[in-house]
Amino acid sequence: MKVARLALRAERDEAFSRNEVGNMKSTWKKALGICVLGLLCGFMARAQDPAKPAAAPAATTQAGGATKAGAAMPTGEQVLDRYVQAIGGRAAWMKLNSRVSKGTIEIPAMDNLTGTLEIHEKAPNFMLAVIKLGGGAFEQGFDGSTAWSENPRDGLRVLSGGELDDARREADFYHPLDLRKNYSKLTVTGIERVNEHDAYVLVAAREKGAPDKMYFDVQSGLLVRSVNQRYTPDGLTEFQADVEDYTALDGVKLPFTVRQAGGGSAFVIHFTDVQHNVQLADAQFAKPAAEPPADAPAPPPEKQPE
Repeated sequence: MKVARLALRAERDEAFSRNEVGNMKSTWKKALGICVLGLLCGFMARAQDPAKPAAAPAATTQAGGATKAGAAMPTGEQVLDRYVQAIGGRAAWMKLNSRVSKGTIEIPAMDNLTGTLEIHEKAPNFMLAVIKLGGGAFEQGFDGSTAWSENPRDGLRVLSGGELDDARREADFYHPLDLRKNYSKLTVTGIERVNEHDAYVLVAAREKGAPDKMYFDVQSGLLVRSVNQRYTPDGLTEFQADVEDYTALDGVKLPFTVRQAGGGSAFVIHFTDVQHNVQLADAQFAKPAAEPPADAPAPPPEKQPE
Protein backbone atom coordinates (compact mmCIF):
# COMPACT_ATOMS: atom_id res chain seq x y z
CA MET A 1 0.00 0.00 0.00
CA LYS A 2 1.41 3.33 -1.04
CA VAL A 3 1.66 5.81 1.83
CA ALA A 4 -0.03 9.15 1.22
CA ARG A 5 2.39 12.09 1.01
CA LEU A 6 1.42 15.09 3.12
CA ALA A 7 2.37 18.65 2.11
CA LEU A 8 3.19 20.51 5.32
CA ARG A 9 2.45 24.24 5.06
CA ALA A 10 4.25 27.00 6.92
CA GLU A 11 1.07 28.56 8.27
CA ARG A 12 -0.07 25.25 9.78
CA ASP A 13 1.97 25.11 12.99
CA GLU A 14 -0.30 23.13 15.26
CA ALA A 15 -2.70 21.04 13.15
CA PHE A 16 -3.29 19.51 9.74
CA SER A 17 -6.29 20.22 7.58
CA ARG A 18 -9.10 17.71 7.82
CA ASN A 19 -8.20 16.29 4.42
CA GLU A 20 -4.54 15.76 5.34
CA VAL A 21 -5.41 14.11 8.63
CA GLY A 22 -7.64 11.76 6.66
CA ASN A 23 -4.80 10.98 4.27
CA MET A 24 -2.63 10.00 7.25
CA LYS A 25 -4.97 7.11 7.97
CA SER A 26 -2.95 4.50 6.13
CA THR A 27 0.37 5.68 7.55
CA TRP A 28 -0.95 5.64 11.08
CA LYS A 29 -2.48 2.19 10.76
CA LYS A 30 0.88 0.77 9.73
CA ALA A 31 2.67 2.57 12.55
CA LEU A 32 0.18 1.43 15.14
CA GLY A 33 0.13 -2.10 13.78
CA ILE A 34 3.85 -2.47 14.20
CA CYS A 35 3.78 -0.74 17.54
CA VAL A 36 1.28 -3.28 18.86
CA LEU A 37 3.24 -6.09 17.28
CA GLY A 38 6.34 -4.77 19.05
CA LEU A 39 4.60 -4.71 22.38
CA LEU A 40 4.04 -8.44 22.38
CA CYS A 41 7.81 -8.77 22.52
CA GLY A 42 8.28 -5.74 24.76
CA PHE A 43 9.39 -3.40 22.00
CA MET A 44 10.24 0.03 23.43
CA ALA A 45 11.99 2.90 21.68
CA ARG A 46 14.68 5.59 21.96
CA ALA A 47 14.63 8.60 19.66
CA GLN A 48 16.72 8.38 16.49
CA ASP A 49 19.89 10.50 16.29
CA PRO A 50 18.73 13.73 14.57
CA ALA A 51 22.07 14.03 12.79
CA LYS A 52 21.37 10.88 10.82
CA PRO A 53 18.91 10.84 7.89
CA ALA A 54 15.79 8.76 8.32
CA ALA A 55 16.09 5.39 6.68
CA ALA A 56 14.61 1.95 6.75
CA PRO A 57 16.34 -0.56 9.05
CA ALA A 58 19.64 -1.77 7.66
CA ALA A 59 19.67 -4.78 5.38
CA THR A 60 20.66 -8.17 6.68
CA THR A 61 23.94 -9.62 5.45
CA GLN A 62 25.49 -13.05 5.70
CA ALA A 63 27.87 -13.35 8.62
CA GLY A 64 31.32 -14.20 7.40
CA GLY A 65 32.04 -17.84 8.09
CA ALA A 66 29.02 -18.17 10.34
CA THR A 67 27.14 -20.56 8.10
CA LYS A 68 29.98 -22.88 7.17
CA ALA A 69 28.98 -26.44 6.46
CA GLY A 70 29.00 -28.54 9.58
CA ALA A 71 28.45 -25.62 11.97
CA ALA A 72 26.22 -26.68 14.84
CA MET A 73 22.88 -24.89 14.84
CA PRO A 74 20.36 -24.84 17.68
CA THR A 75 16.80 -25.92 17.04
CA GLY A 76 14.03 -23.35 16.80
CA GLU A 77 12.70 -24.45 20.18
CA GLN A 78 16.13 -23.97 21.74
CA VAL A 79 16.40 -20.44 20.29
CA LEU A 80 13.00 -19.48 21.74
CA ASP A 81 13.80 -21.06 25.12
CA ARG A 82 17.01 -19.04 25.30
CA TYR A 83 15.11 -15.88 24.32
CA VAL A 84 12.65 -16.32 27.20
CA GLN A 85 15.57 -16.65 29.62
CA ALA A 86 17.31 -13.63 28.08
CA ILE A 87 14.29 -11.37 28.70
CA GLY A 88 14.05 -12.37 32.34
CA GLY A 89 12.47 -15.80 32.40
CA ARG A 90 8.89 -17.01 32.72
CA ALA A 91 8.70 -16.53 36.50
CA ALA A 92 9.62 -12.83 36.28
CA TRP A 93 7.14 -12.19 33.47
CA MET A 94 4.32 -13.92 35.34
CA LYS A 95 4.75 -11.41 38.19
CA LEU A 96 3.56 -8.69 35.80
CA ASN A 97 -0.12 -8.20 35.02
CA SER A 98 -0.34 -4.84 33.26
CA ARG A 99 1.73 -2.20 31.50
CA VAL A 100 1.24 1.49 30.69
CA SER A 101 3.70 2.91 28.16
CA LYS A 102 3.94 6.56 27.11
CA GLY A 103 6.19 8.10 24.51
CA THR A 104 6.52 9.61 21.06
CA ILE A 105 6.37 8.49 17.45
CA GLU A 106 8.43 10.13 14.70
CA ILE A 107 7.92 9.95 10.95
CA PRO A 108 11.16 11.24 9.37
CA ALA A 109 9.78 11.29 5.82
CA MET A 110 7.15 13.83 6.91
CA ASP A 111 9.64 16.52 7.93
CA ASN A 112 10.30 14.60 11.16
CA LEU A 113 6.66 14.87 12.14
CA THR A 114 6.25 13.75 15.76
CA GLY A 115 3.31 12.80 17.92
CA THR A 116 2.53 11.14 21.21
CA LEU A 117 1.78 7.51 21.89
CA GLU A 118 0.18 5.83 24.90
CA ILE A 119 -0.48 2.12 25.22
CA HIS A 120 -2.32 0.27 27.99
CA GLU A 121 -2.03 -3.52 28.28
CA LYS A 122 -3.57 -5.87 30.79
CA ALA A 123 -3.37 -9.63 31.23
CA PRO A 124 -4.53 -11.85 29.79
CA ASN A 125 -5.39 -10.10 26.52
CA PHE A 126 -6.56 -6.49 26.82
CA MET A 127 -4.91 -3.70 24.80
CA LEU A 128 -5.57 -0.03 24.03
CA ALA A 129 -3.24 2.17 21.97
CA VAL A 130 -3.74 5.89 21.31
CA ILE A 131 -1.65 7.94 18.90
CA LYS A 132 -2.04 11.72 18.63
CA LEU A 133 -0.41 12.91 15.44
CA GLY A 134 -0.87 15.92 13.17
CA GLY A 135 -3.90 17.20 15.03
CA GLY A 136 -5.72 13.85 14.88
CA ALA A 137 -6.33 11.14 17.46
CA PHE A 138 -6.08 7.50 16.40
CA GLU A 139 -7.06 4.56 18.61
CA GLN A 140 -7.02 0.78 18.44
CA GLY A 141 -8.16 -1.63 21.10
CA PHE A 142 -8.94 -5.22 21.99
CA ASP A 143 -11.24 -6.07 24.90
CA GLY A 144 -10.64 -9.80 25.01
CA SER A 145 -13.02 -10.60 22.16
CA THR A 146 -13.66 -7.53 20.00
CA ALA A 147 -10.97 -5.60 18.14
CA TRP A 148 -11.76 -2.05 17.05
CA SER A 149 -10.16 1.10 15.70
CA GLU A 150 -11.19 4.74 15.48
CA ASN A 151 -9.64 7.56 13.46
CA PRO A 152 -10.74 10.88 11.93
CA ARG A 153 -11.36 9.49 8.47
CA ASP A 154 -12.95 6.09 9.08
CA GLY A 155 -14.58 6.80 12.40
CA LEU A 156 -15.27 3.80 14.60
CA ARG A 157 -14.66 0.41 12.95
CA VAL A 158 -14.81 -3.19 14.21
CA LEU A 159 -11.93 -5.32 12.93
CA SER A 160 -12.56 -8.72 11.41
CA GLY A 161 -10.78 -11.48 9.48
CA GLY A 162 -7.00 -11.24 9.40
CA GLU A 163 -6.98 -7.89 11.22
CA LEU A 164 -8.90 -9.46 14.10
CA ASP A 165 -6.51 -12.42 14.20
CA ASP A 166 -3.51 -10.08 14.33
CA ALA A 167 -5.08 -7.98 17.09
CA ARG A 168 -6.02 -11.01 19.17
CA ARG A 169 -2.53 -12.49 18.93
CA GLU A 170 -0.80 -9.22 19.75
CA ALA A 171 -3.02 -8.47 22.75
CA ASP A 172 -1.67 -11.56 24.57
CA PHE A 173 0.19 -9.95 27.48
CA TYR A 174 2.53 -12.93 27.83
CA HIS A 175 3.11 -13.40 24.11
CA PRO A 176 6.94 -13.44 24.42
CA LEU A 177 6.63 -16.57 26.56
CA ASP A 178 4.32 -18.35 24.13
CA LEU A 179 5.69 -17.56 20.69
CA ARG A 180 5.85 -21.20 19.62
CA LYS A 181 2.12 -21.74 20.07
CA ASN A 182 1.48 -19.41 17.12
CA TYR A 183 3.50 -21.49 14.66
CA SER A 184 3.29 -24.94 13.15
CA LYS A 185 7.02 -25.26 12.40
CA LEU A 186 10.21 -23.54 13.58
CA THR A 187 13.40 -23.76 11.50
CA VAL A 188 16.81 -22.14 12.10
CA THR A 189 18.15 -21.48 8.59
CA GLY A 190 21.55 -20.00 9.43
CA ILE A 191 23.33 -16.99 10.91
CA GLU A 192 23.18 -13.51 9.39
CA ARG A 193 24.56 -10.12 10.33
CA VAL A 194 22.00 -7.63 11.67
CA ASN A 195 23.15 -4.21 12.83
CA GLU A 196 26.53 -5.37 14.10
CA HIS A 197 25.09 -8.56 15.58
CA ASP A 198 25.47 -12.13 14.40
CA ALA A 199 21.92 -13.47 14.60
CA TYR A 200 20.25 -16.84 14.23
CA VAL A 201 17.56 -16.66 11.55
CA LEU A 202 14.39 -18.38 12.73
CA VAL A 203 11.73 -19.02 10.09
CA ALA A 204 8.41 -19.55 11.85
CA ALA A 205 5.72 -21.11 9.66
CA ARG A 206 1.97 -20.89 10.28
CA GLU A 207 -0.77 -23.23 9.18
CA LYS A 208 -1.89 -20.48 6.78
CA GLY A 209 -0.10 -17.52 5.28
CA ALA A 210 3.52 -16.51 4.84
CA PRO A 211 6.03 -17.43 7.59
CA ASP A 212 7.46 -14.89 9.99
CA LYS A 213 11.22 -14.40 10.30
CA MET A 214 12.86 -13.57 13.59
CA TYR A 215 16.53 -12.81 14.21
CA PHE A 216 18.06 -13.60 17.62
CA ASP A 217 21.48 -12.38 18.74
CA VAL A 218 23.88 -15.32 18.86
CA GLN A 219 25.64 -13.97 21.97
CA SER A 220 22.76 -12.62 24.08
CA GLY A 221 19.81 -14.63 22.80
CA LEU A 222 17.77 -11.44 22.44
CA LEU A 223 15.50 -10.65 19.51
CA VAL A 224 17.06 -7.99 17.26
CA ARG A 225 14.79 -8.06 14.19
CA SER A 226 11.41 -9.37 13.08
CA VAL A 227 9.96 -9.54 9.56
CA ASN A 228 6.30 -10.39 9.11
CA GLN A 229 3.20 -9.76 7.07
CA ARG A 230 0.21 -8.01 8.62
CA TYR A 231 -3.35 -7.53 7.50
CA THR A 232 -4.48 -3.96 6.78
CA PRO A 233 -7.71 -2.67 5.21
CA ASP A 234 -5.82 -2.71 1.90
CA GLY A 235 -4.50 -6.25 2.18
CA LEU A 236 -1.27 -7.86 3.37
CA THR A 237 1.81 -5.70 3.87
CA GLU A 238 5.28 -6.81 4.97
CA PHE A 239 6.89 -5.01 7.90
CA GLN A 240 10.37 -5.09 9.38
CA ALA A 241 11.17 -4.00 12.94
CA ASP A 242 14.66 -3.64 14.39
CA VAL A 243 15.01 -3.45 18.17
CA GLU A 244 17.95 -2.60 20.40
CA ASP A 245 19.08 -1.03 23.70
CA TYR A 246 17.63 -3.70 25.98
CA THR A 247 17.23 -2.53 29.58
CA ALA A 248 16.19 -4.35 32.75
CA LEU A 249 12.84 -3.18 34.13
CA ASP A 250 10.95 -4.80 37.00
CA GLY A 251 12.80 -8.08 36.59
CA VAL A 252 12.36 -8.39 32.82
CA LYS A 253 14.46 -7.08 29.97
CA LEU A 254 12.89 -4.84 27.33
CA PRO A 255 14.45 -3.15 24.29
CA PHE A 256 14.30 0.63 24.30
CA THR A 257 14.57 1.22 20.56
CA VAL A 258 12.37 0.10 17.69
CA ARG A 259 12.78 1.25 14.11
CA GLN A 260 10.17 -0.12 11.78
CA ALA A 261 9.58 0.07 8.06
CA GLY A 262 7.07 -1.28 5.59
CA GLY A 263 4.86 -0.27 2.71
CA GLY A 264 7.18 2.60 1.78
CA SER A 265 7.12 4.18 5.24
CA ALA A 266 9.50 4.29 8.20
CA PHE A 267 8.89 5.17 11.85
CA VAL A 268 10.80 5.55 15.09
CA ILE A 269 8.96 4.98 18.37
CA HIS A 270 10.41 6.26 21.64
CA PHE A 271 8.87 5.35 24.97
CA THR A 272 9.75 7.73 27.77
CA ASP A 273 7.73 6.25 30.63
CA VAL A 274 6.81 2.60 31.28
CA GLN A 275 4.99 1.36 34.37
CA HIS A 276 4.06 -2.21 35.31
CA ASN A 277 1.24 -3.58 37.47
CA VAL A 278 -0.93 -0.48 37.14
CA GLN A 279 -4.60 -0.84 38.05
CA LEU A 280 -6.55 -0.83 34.76
CA ALA A 281 -10.29 -1.36 34.51
CA ASP A 282 -11.54 -3.78 31.84
CA ALA A 283 -14.06 -1.18 30.69
CA GLN A 284 -11.40 1.15 29.28
CA PHE A 285 -10.56 -1.39 26.55
CA ALA A 286 -14.14 -1.72 25.31
CA LYS A 287 -15.24 -0.39 21.93
CA PRO A 288 -16.59 3.16 22.38
CA ALA A 289 -20.25 3.77 21.75
CA ALA A 290 -20.87 5.04 18.23
CA GLU A 291 -21.81 8.72 18.05
CA PRO A 292 -24.71 9.78 15.82
CA PRO A 293 -23.75 11.82 12.72
CA ALA A 294 -23.40 15.51 13.46
CA ASP A 295 -25.84 16.42 10.70
CA ALA A 296 -28.45 13.83 11.62
CA PRO A 297 -31.95 15.37 11.44
CA ALA A 298 -33.73 15.86 14.69
CA PRO A 299 -36.58 13.44 15.36
CA PRO A 300 -40.04 14.88 14.61
CA PRO A 301 -41.94 16.18 17.61
CA GLU A 302 -44.39 13.83 19.17
CA LYS A 303 -47.96 14.43 18.09
CA GLN A 304 -50.01 15.69 20.97
CA PRO A 305 -53.36 14.03 21.54
CA GLU A 306 -56.33 16.20 20.57
